[in-house]
Amino acid sequence: MKEYGSNIQKLVEHIVSVPDKATRTKHAHILVELMRQIHPQMREGIDYSKKLWDDLYIMANFDLDVDSPFPPPPKEILGRKPNRIPYTQKHLRYRFYGRNIELLVAKAIATESFDERKAFVSYLVRLMQDFFLNWNKDTIEVENCLQQILQMSENQLQKEVDSLRKDGLIEGANPKDRNKGTSRQPAFRGNDRPYRNNRNNRNNNNNRNRNSRFTKKNNNNRKRT
Repeated sequence: MKEYGSNIQKLVEHIVSVPDKATRTKHAHILVELMRQIHPQMREGIDYSKKLWDDLYIMANFDLDVDSPFPPPPKEILGRKPNRIPYTQKHLRYRFYGRNIELLVAKAIATESFDERKAFVSYLVRLMQDFFLNWNKDTIEVENCLQQILQMSENQLQKEVDSLRKDGLIEGANPKDRNKGTSRQPAFRGNDRPYRNNRNNRNNNNNRNRNSRFTKKNNNNRKRT
């Protein structure tokens, strides 16, 4: 087993070749503790101790006669596949969007204000386009997203979809900001560049003034000395 290295494998082969069972048992217990120290991050417990003894039997090709605290594992353990984890997933109309999109559609339906529902649907379209790109190379059209939202909402967002078809998507629509009651802060773009330049200039001027005062102070000290 690669996780223990070739030296451990050689020690296992040596223990198997020991003729005395009591000596083999003693060496096997010592080797298991050595294997435990190789991976100290593993938890202490019965399950991990059993795993170490199972690994020891596996490295010995199940040809190890010792008095161990656990019975030898069955040979079929090597070819046995792990049990499949059951997933409690319901039927999804569009798997590449995931369950969260359907939950957000339900949340959009429950939103009281028409304008907020409309903004919510616009946000969903942008989100669906991003999710779609994770599974496909091509982009999905806005109209297709709107049709899918109508199917997932069972036409309960028909008015909002019709309004978006007429007016277009709402830029920067994000229902999270509405729930928090905070307005989105615009990112620094073209019109913000003069402000940033002025702020940087003020910082540079302040640094120059501090350096100038420090230089004058040093010159005065030299004159006194």
